[in-house]
Amino acid sequence: MRTRTLETQIEIAAPPQAVWAVLVDLERYAEWNPFVVEAAGQVREGARLRVRIRPQGGRAMVFRPRVTAAEPGRRFAWLGHLGVPGLFDGAHRFTLEPTATGTRLVQAEDFRGLLAGPLLRSMATGSLAGFEAMNLALRQRAEAAVAAGTPR
Repeated sequence: MRTRTLETQIEIAAPPQAVWAVLVDLERYAEWNPFVVEAAGQVREGARLRVRIRPQGGRAMVFRPRVTAAEPGRRFAWLGHLGVPGLFDGAHRFTLEPTATGTRLVQAEDFRGLLAGPLLRSMATGSLAGFEAMNLALRQRAEAAVAAGTPR
């Protein structure tokens, strides 16, 4: 079964810990995040999250992924399923890489399953635009927090 990947990245003028603080403050996503408009749960490996996304040009969806990585300042990832595992699975990840001027954030998702090809064809553009909008909003929030001297 083939894996299809969507990936975006952005440079953020804030250290990885500051970006991490915004990224894992799930309860505040509604304040700033145009793509993942609601999120709840604990950012720890094995925990179940409740995530509501609103892809650009698509309808909002709620799913309950399981956290697969929570490495402070480095990596946050989850695995979600549409219906039963193997039908349409999404392994979403945020990777934070330190740079000379702050952080490179890579946001990506690997899609697998019987319906991955057909569903991704219809939702790839909106999802990719959602990733990019989230990246920009995350950059703005993290840089503003650093400028203000606050953790978020």
